[in-house]
Amino acid sequence: MEPSSSELQPTWGHYFLIYAIVTIFWFLLVGSLKKDAVIAGLAVGAIITVLMIPRLSILAGVRLSFGAPLALLRYLITFIVALVQSNFDMARRVLSPSLPIRPGLVEIRTKLESPIGKLLLANSITLTPGTLTVDVVDERIMVHWIDCPPGGTVDDRTRAIADSFERVLRGFVK
Repeated sequence: MEPSSSELQPTWGHYFLIYAIVTIFWFLLVGSLKKDAVIAGLAVGAIITVLMIPRLSILAGVRLSFGAPLALLRYLITFIVALVQSNFDMARRVLSPSLPIRPGLVEIRTKLESPIGKLLLANSITLTPGTLTVDVVDERIMVHWIDCPPGGTVDDRTRAIADSFERVLRGFVK
């Protein structure tokens, strides 16, 4: 049985990931690999990681695997393509007022379990023009959609709005 999102706990790998990111960010800001800068960077990375421990539970939903960076890249490409397409669709609607606009509040469902997975999905939906995430409750996401076709089921709307994002998000989040 898969653990629920409230039971997900970060692993040592998650802590090491944060430590590595903070330390690398330090080196990029300092711009030096002198001995004192390296020692200070390692210490600052450790201190910040320890201070962040109570807030790192959201990272428990991140999959730490060799395929995760590739899945993240696929997600970014999918998001950029959806962003460009939705921008052209909105521009077309603005420039052609005769095109129908049927705004509506619809419910979609996600199979993502982790809070970070739901957060990324909700933000991906909101950042593409024509859709706005209004609420996330359990596996249900309420979305304001600028062109809501009449009728349709929750599954139809989920396929139209969220399936492409959710499919690639599952590669690196639970």
